[in-house]
Amino acid sequence: MKNLIEKKLNSKRVYKGYLLHVWRDEVELPNGKTSIREYIRHPGAVVVVPILDNGNIVLEKQFRYSSNQVFIECPAGKIDPGESLEETARRELLEETGYQCSELIYLGKLHPGIGYTDEVIYLYEGRGLTHQETDRDDDEFLEIFNIPVKEAYQMVIRGEITDAKSMTAILLFWEKRMNKELK
Repeated sequence: MKNLIEKKLNSKRVYKGYLLHVWRDEVELPNGKTSIREYIRHPGAVVVVPILDNGNIVLEKQFRYSSNQVFIECPAGKIDPGESLEETARRELLEETGYQCSELIYLGKLHPGIGYTDEVIYLYEGRGLTHQETDRDDDEFLEIFNIPVKEAYQMVIRGEITDAKSMTAILLFWEKRMNKELK
């Protein structure tokens, strides 16, 4: 493995945005030559697969400007400074859907863009949901709905849910929870 590691020689932030920061590093390659690596630093995020007592999953529709389309997603959001993963999951679930959960179950993690970002998305299942009032950000417009988990799984398979974090979370949930029930 050691013959695969690149060594950072110098690093420079070339853009500082509200959420994203772009860096350009000069690296020494395993063969001794140098190259440039450009990447985005991201604080990380959490996604929740919220499961109602009736077995339905809570999903949202949201317009994403960069892709110019509405996506079906699981509730998710970035980790704020000093916030634990569980705190982020609970905050985002409440802000976006109006649901609180009494139980969070870790499903895994996702590296969504290993070639251009250091972002890690942590995946959780949320159980014991109770509905409260939503407290969305001023720039957040969502349509919340719920459907049977099997339908959400089939939407992933049919290509109707294409958001990577939501796809991964739903598929992991299906494999770890639902698929075991079906065997």
